Amino acid sequence: MIQTPTITWEEANQRYLTRALAELRIELESFLLHPDHIDAKTAGGKAREQGRNDTVTEMEFPPAIEVLCESFGLSSFERKILLMCAGSEFDSHLASLLAAAGKNLPYQPPAFSLAMAAFKDAHWSALLPTRPLRYWRLVEAGAESTLTTSPLRIDERILHYLAGIASLDERVRSVTRPAAMGGQLAASQRETAAQVAACWAESGRDRELPVLELCGGDRSIRQAIAAAACELLGLGMRVLQDSVVPSATEELELLARLWEREARLGPVVLLVAFDEKESADANNSAAAARLIESLHAPVLISARERRRLGDRAVFFFDVDKPTPQEQAKTWRAALGEAASTLNGKVDAVVSQFDLSEAEIHATAARVLSSSSSSPEAAGRAEANVAERLWSACRQQVRPVMEGMAQRITSPATWDDLVLPPKQKQLLCQIAIQVRQRGKVYQSWGFASKDTRGLGISALFAGPSGTGKTMAGEVLANELGLDLYRIDLSQVISKYIGETEKNLRRVFDAAEGGAAILLFDEADALFGKRSEVKDSHDRYANIEVSYLLQRIEAYRGLAMLTTNRRDALDTAFLRRIRFIVDFPFPEAAQRAEIWRRVFPAQTPVEDLRMERLACLNAAGGNIRNIALSAAFLAADAGEPVRMAHLLSAARTEFAKLEQPLTDAETAGWV
Repeated sequence: MIQTPTITWEEANQRYLTRALAELRIELESFLLHPDHIDAKTAGGKAREQGRNDTVTEMEFPPAIEVLCESFGLSSFERKILLMCAGSEFDSHLASLLAAAGKNLPYQPPAFSLAMAAFKDAHWSALLPTRPLRYWRLVEAGAESTLTTSPLRIDERILHYLAGIASLDERVRSVTRPAAMGGQLAASQRETAAQVAACWAESGRDRELPVLELCGGDRSIRQAIAAAACELLGLGMRVLQDSVVPSATEELELLARLWEREARLGPVVLLVAFDEKESADANNSAAAARLIESLHAPVLISARERRRLGDRAVFFFDVDKPTPQEQAKTWRAALGEAASTLNGKVDAVVSQFDLSEAEIHATAARVLSSSSSSPEAAGRAEANVAERLWSACRQQVRPVMEGMAQRITSPATWDDLVLPPKQKQLLCQIAIQVRQRGKVYQSWGFASKDTRGLGISALFAGPSGTGKTMAGEVLANELGLDLYRIDLSQVISKYIGETEKNLRRVFDAAEGGAAILLFDEADALFGKRSEVKDSHDRYANIEVSYLLQRIEAYRGLAMLTTNRRDALDTAFLRRIRFIVDFPFPEAAQRAEIWRRVFPAQTPVEDLRMERLACLNAAGGNIRNIALSAAFLAADAGEPVRMAHLLSAARTEFAKLEQPLTDAETAGWV
């Protein structure tokens, strides 16, 4: 049995288009060359129609011209105009025929007037701006004095489509970018993608599909989920950043029209990504919102916060990082055999760092490559591998916080912190709760019992220089975490809503690594404002409530410092888990601070600690005095002596505009 060779859709489409152009050429020849035999153009029409039907039946998918005519609702006459314009590009015989017609007839071929005269089913409405040919920019009319004699030209995108060549309108390509399909997603995120796909699938084939908005989470994860949903539906996806959406009405309408055309020509979805930067232009965001509302095509939105549209239905999907269980599974798979040697460190990493699938794989690869980079590295102890894993996680999340807050690095340890036993005990309890939060909240089920107040918060109150910042440094070093200082006096804005926006940026950035946040000058925001006297007080209470809400939900440690605890409202203090008072040091504590203030390498001579302790100075001032005295001694080529400390103390107290009494410095020199 002889098998008929199979041909590709591209080949069959080309044959079909060639036949359609040949039929059109016959019809035009009948009019142009035999004007007295107009009926000749219909001769054999039924046979040709039957031939087209046979070809369509043989094709696995319909030919491009028929899909286009159905998608845009072209009439038989409009189909012929489109083919006439395409034939002037594709068919040299048809192009020559049209060129010859222009020499003897008052037509500028291909022109609407020629089509009106040549085709029996002609109708004037075909060239109205509201009809498909012009509305969808399938053909463009030249700038002639009359519309009927203006030369018609097929749009380049449509020309390629008829030829069966995949392309994209250049005007659309220039403002959008392709979206990478697939990506590393956890099972819970793949489930979200399935829900997104099901939402559209269940909405039927109506083009007025609801807008689907992906909110929260990381921008790359939102895009990966959107791409996965499109894959499930067999759709492509292009990403449009809101910052490039034109605000001019005509340009916006053209972009909307061209995208709707793309959506009809091919299975493609538009993802509008809203800028997350504070410098984002509000006008661009508003233009993007208008574009979404006007589009009659499937649209996805990617945004940190929910964005509501006018009358168009919007379905929201919250995007989260992988669950702790999924992160632990991914870590073990990414680390391979090394995971079994880490002795529970993976669970500690999951408890502290909230990373995506891609971030976990990148971090694990970094750890594994460093451990095998040299024989010495390969022979390191398991504890060092665990340390490298922890350090790599810190470095992975660190860039997000840079520029938003000041990272404080200090070698301070518990030995550097001179405090009464009660205060030190409270600080130790804070460290314990941060270290064991994963076990208590997740493994022991406290998080499922009550989701409120899971964040660990602390207020450090006391005079300046009593060790509040150093306590934060000690905790950071004890826990192996980054410490970021945020000055609340700089975060607060007089503009309504700006303070919350500034705080949201900080907390969102810190969530991935659960860094330790140290908010200085808490009294700048936490003043006694429970009595609302005016709108400013009302919004101040809103700002305080927002900060406390984020602190209570924050998965890391958030610390607030204040020099004036009495200035804080007790209603706010009740929502802070730990309150540590840093008292002004007594003489015995000051003596201990003096003993520890000089490094072991510093040469000292005849320092009398009991006399130095008589100086009424806090620990911060003592460190300033010691450092200044060290510079004086170094310049004199001498070890640090009491005379150097006296001179440095006078400078420090003059800076503080406080008197230095004889009783405090008696016996120094």
